[in-house]
Amino acid sequence: MPKILVAEDEPDIRDLIVFTLQFGGFEVVAASNGAEAVERAPQVKPDLIMLDVRMPRMTGYEACKALKENPATASIPVVFLSAKGQEAEVQTGMESGAVAYILKPFAPDQLLTRLRELVAQHAAPASAPASSSPPPPETKPPSA
Repeated sequence: MPKILVAEDEPDIRDLIVFTLQFGGFEVVAASNGAEAVERAPQVKPDLIMLDVRMPRMTGYEACKALKENPATASIPVVFLSAKGQEAEVQTGMESGAVAYILKPFAPDQLLTRLRELVAQHAAPASAPASSSPPPPETKPPSA
């Protein structure tokens, strides 16, 4: 079961996201702000981190940058879920290291579909066979 760390400062929205993700088959760890997400991510080792943009103590952008600077969390994909959908906001989010920017309000089924796609995309390299394995032996046609 993929694990998602969700950082959202609004309790009602956080509860809705947690419920939606759990209903969709994800294990969910909730944080109430960006600083808490940065602190908890190395401990819980989520498959994906979802951040709101505007949060107290540390914005989503600041949290994303901090997560990408930490070797323990740098490879974990980060997704923004925000009502701030202006082009500049989206660009700032992507430049901070996010792999996606999803707008609120969201349709639960669409959110689940998109998160499943992102988890699968970013989990594939880790579960793929190592490319350092020796190539299969060459087969040569019998000599005539």
